[in-house]
Amino acid sequence: MSLFLQSYLAQQAHWPREGRHILAQFDEETIVVYQAYRPTIGHDAARHGHFGGEFSFSRMSWIKPNFLWMMYRSGWGMKEGQEVTLAVRLRRTFFDSLLAQAVGSTWNHDRYETEDEWSRAVAISDVRLQWDPDHGPAGDKLERRAIQLGLRGETLAAYGKHEPLEIVDVSAMVAEQHGRWKAGGDAALQTPRERVYPVEPAIARQLRLDGWK
Repeated sequence: MSLFLQSYLAQQAHWPREGRHILAQFDEETIVVYQAYRPTIGHDAARHGHFGGEFSFSRMSWIKPNFLWMMYRSGWGMKEGQEVTLAVRLRRTFFDSLLAQAVGSTWNHDRYETEDEWSRAVAISDVRLQWDPDHGPAGDKLERRAIQLGLRGETLAAYGKHEPLEIVDVSAMVAEQHGRWKAGGDAALQTPRERVYPVEPAIARQLRLDGWK
């Protein structure tokens, strides 16, 4: 896998400044998502192209399509247990199916009339949706919201064992770019080239995305 890097400042100028948007690196058929793990899990997944070994299929696992959101959560790969950053390439058809299945981690009364209805949907869904404040390279909170998807059950098994087209350890790139940022600030930083991911209107409404048509 080759992650296409681009100037952070050049990208920032074109990204939405607020609202709920899915920022990701994608092409016509695939999309890249990120996870961070301790070395025993991360190195095993990168070596075999799927998850196994010490990876737990019995607990929820969260994927993030936004690189800088992953960097905020992992402390640029320096938090304990998150030292290995993985880039996982998926088919867009699979990622879109995750979006279609996703149920919010909080009650959305526009989609579910009652809290009990939402609770039942949470109980049976394999995909959890969460919107959190996006963050800049320094960890500064932004007005824009970033998405993460929690996977469990059969969906997590499919993601971990069968769906990855590639799993690449990008920890060296993370360390290099963090060093560039520390030495030269935002102007020196290059991040994976990301754009607003297009979502079908019905699913966009379901996810409460901003700017859908």
